[in-house]
Amino acid sequence: MSKITYNIIGVMSGTSLDGIDLIYATYHLDNSWNFKIHFAETIKYSKQWKTVLSSLVNQSMGQLQAIDLKYSEYLATVISAFINKHKIETIDFIASHGHTALHQPDDGITYQIGNQQILADILKEKVICDFRVQDVELGGQGAPLVPIGDRLLFNDYMYCLNLGGFANISFEFKTERIAYDICPVNIVLNHYVSKLNLEFDDKGQLASRGNVDEDLLLQLNGLPYYMEEPPKSLGLEWVDINIFPIIESYQLKTEDILRTFVEHAAIQISAVLVETSSQVLITGGGVYNSFLIDRLRHFSQVEIVILQNEIIEFKEALIFGLLGVLKERNEINCLKSVTGAKRNHSSGKLLIPKN
Repeated sequence: MSKITYNIIGVMSGTSLDGIDLIYATYHLDNSWNFKIHFAETIKYSKQWKTVLSSLVNQSMGQLQAIDLKYSEYLATVISAFINKHKIETIDFIASHGHTALHQPDDGITYQIGNQQILADILKEKVICDFRVQDVELGGQGAPLVPIGDRLLFNDYMYCLNLGGFANISFEFKTERIAYDICPVNIVLNHYVSKLNLEFDDKGQLASRGNVDEDLLLQLNGLPYYMEEPPKSLGLEWVDINIFPIIESYQLKTEDILRTFVEHAAIQISAVLVETSSQVLITGGGVYNSFLIDRLRHFSQVEIVILQNEIIEFKEALIFGLLGVLKERNEINCLKSVTGAKRNHSSGKLLIPKN
């Protein structure tokens, strides 16, 4: 393919419900891929949308489909406002992850809302989206999808660790890219601070004032998922079934829950960072939890690298833009070594605006 430069809007909504991440970036192929982010911002969810999105796993399929349509319309208005605000004129296409409603890959189920035809029709732009479905159909976990971007854009680092709703990691192992979800992070921490009418634990200050409950910590660290070999991935359903009931059974103060869970996350993440003296690039909202980062430093012997805010906050949106570019080029954007699918493949659905 002769085209080597692409101007893309990348869109990402994660399980931590921080909001919709949008970037406008240029991707250029010159022996290897490089990028330049021109504009980036996060559009916070309203309280109403947060409520809707946090309860998707409890909806019937009919209800989900109705929400899907409304969310696709909403996403179109958010993207349109981003385009107008920054006076963006040159767009090859929009690459959008959507928002995960259901993720049960072992049962052959994954459902991202926000990928309906109306998205392209309202925007009057080509959209590449719904990147997970094909991988699950091929027997894969449908996640994580970011590692191909780690390999192509951030290969200077031994480990790429994202601290979002879940902690997920990506690294090269015997010529293959390995990646998986390690454990929940913000999806649990934010759930408990919301009971104090807060969106998040600023710098981990609340957690730092709590005490570790050793019995709870032991029970969390003993969950079978942590013994499983990758490929493997986590979803909100797993947290609802495996994490919240255990924590609730202890009837602890919020600060002690946060403190114990930070310790749990730090232990589980550090257990993966086995290459001492290597560099780990950390991104995602969890980077701003200074206490969690301190506990990671306590348990591991790697050099933690934290880049500029654009990369911390928008790396996933950036990489979903790249996934769209690779799909447009009919090149591999989904690795079987990561997801467990039958083969490497080029995943994503193409929406062409009507009229």
